Amino acid sequence: MNLPTPAIVAERGVERLPRLALVLLCAAYVLPGIFGRGPWRNADLTAFGFMASIAEGRAPWWQPAIAGIPAEGGPLPYWLGALAIKALPFLDEPVAARLPYALVLVGVLVAVWYTCFHLARTEAAQPVAFAFGGEAQAVDYARALADGALLALMASLGLLQLGHETTPELLQLLAVSGYLYGLAAAPFKPGRSRAAVLIALPVLAASGAPTVACALGLLGVLLNHRSSYAEAKAQRAWLLGALTLAVLAAWAFDGWAWRVRPGLQLGSLSSLLAWFCWPSGPLALWTLWRWRRHGLRRHITVPAIALLVPLAACITMDGSERALLLALPSLAILAAFALPTLSRGFSAAVDWFSVFFFSAAALFFWLYYLSMHTGWPPRPLANLRRLAEGFEPEFSVAALVFAIAATLAWLALVRWRTARHRHALWKSLALPAGGVALGWLLVMSLLLPPLDYARSLSPLVARLKPHMPASASCLAAPGQNLATLAALEWHGGWQVQGRGSLGASECSHAVVSAGQATPSGWRVVAQVKRPTDRSGGAGLVLLQRQ
Repeated sequence: MNLPTPAIVAERGVERLPRLALVLLCAAYVLPGIFGRGPWRNADLTAFGFMASIAEGRAPWWQPAIAGIPAEGGPLPYWLGALAIKALPFLDEPVAARLPYALVLVGVLVAVWYTCFHLARTEAAQPVAFAFGGEAQAVDYARALADGALLALMASLGLLQLGHETTPELLQLLAVSGYLYGLAAAPFKPGRSRAAVLIALPVLAASGAPTVACALGLLGVLLNHRSSYAEAKAQRAWLLGALTLAVLAAWAFDGWAWRVRPGLQLGSLSSLLAWFCWPSGPLALWTLWRWRRHGLRRHITVPAIALLVPLAACITMDGSERALLLALPSLAILAAFALPTLSRGFSAAVDWFSVFFFSAAALFFWLYYLSMHTGWPPRPLANLRRLAEGFEPEFSVAALVFAIAATLAWLALVRWRTARHRHALWKSLALPAGGVALGWLLVMSLLLPPLDYARSLSPLVARLKPHMPASASCLAAPGQNLATLAALEWHGGWQVQGRGSLGASECSHAVVSAGQATPSGWRVVAQVKRPTDRSGGAGLVLLQRQ
């Protein structure tokens, strides 16, 4: 039985988003942050450490390692960065490793667009037909919703930082997006859809998420089994083949690991979902309500299964943001199907909130930049010198030009959106996506030097180097986290031993965490900490063997 859809869309509502504007917006979102900074501490620096260990020959390709500690999960993401480092020797290694991941992010955006496009072309997703004509055509309607899904993904706050790191989760995100495309395109592009699922699931398993790959594959088989499309039913064999390859890849790379950490509180989960999934989360909930009678239709079930699996992984992993990252493509697609059902008042509220919030954020960034280089207003510069001891501002003409261009583009977008009533379906997400791109570009241009100074471990290693003899090439660092070990190897250039004990080490020097008792047979040489550390017990203690 064909149920009436809640989507009522006229021809003027499927106005096409200008392609040049869309490309420039994607460039403003993807490109900032690639150049001009080092690897940031924690996951970004750890992943780069594994890539550099392969590229420099300190670890085998099959088993990336930092200071002798092997990587968990599959090595595929580290191969990607290591190959780029080897292929681009004229670039700084962090920049070279970052370039393929920028292409991965572009692939995620493209896959989400085409996934929503094909889902919106299904019969159950079509808008209501008017009695005397004038309703939106199927292809135009699908294109408008796909534009909305792309804007919703770029507006997602959870993707902003994690999407610009060189971590395995970004490759997992591409694999999930490719898998969604494979399911969505099955009725229209059988060959491409089969290739997509056949590649996506093994890549997901080889990138450290084999359980997610198996769960998505099994749900995909069940979904296609009850599909009314013959092409989708025929895809079941390919999904089973992809599942087999995923299991083999996880077994070959020793990717199976127990990561369940129970104990997540409901309040913590609610807080995480509220900011991480904004604004796609509320729109996706509205879609599930307005399209509740079509809950078993393909345009709802395909993104729904790819939403439930990462959400379950996030809950079982004690609220892991990186597990929840894999749900953002599905949320963006579901959010797009809310656009034909939104009231004019809701759209206006989203627009005005975006205008005030992102304009205030841009003004804040400009004031900090002005204070750094002119001393006025004085308070931001004083706060910066107090929080980042030893930082000296650096002026860049290119950064200033890009920031001015981005600000002018934001003002033009605000004027376009508020000048008169617009009918395009994607209009409600233009300002949120543009505001997020503006904020990211301003931070990565105007405030990149102090942010890089605060987020990098290079200043810590720079403070440690003067106390290390030039002849000392070996440094024992048992008990240190992977990011610190990677910083000691990359920024310090030392041969670091992260395993074993100080007594078993042959190194003449060692580092331990501040606050630990000095072992017998060693004497304290110096204690250093990051310039932005405010805790007196933070930092590293350099020891020398007596």
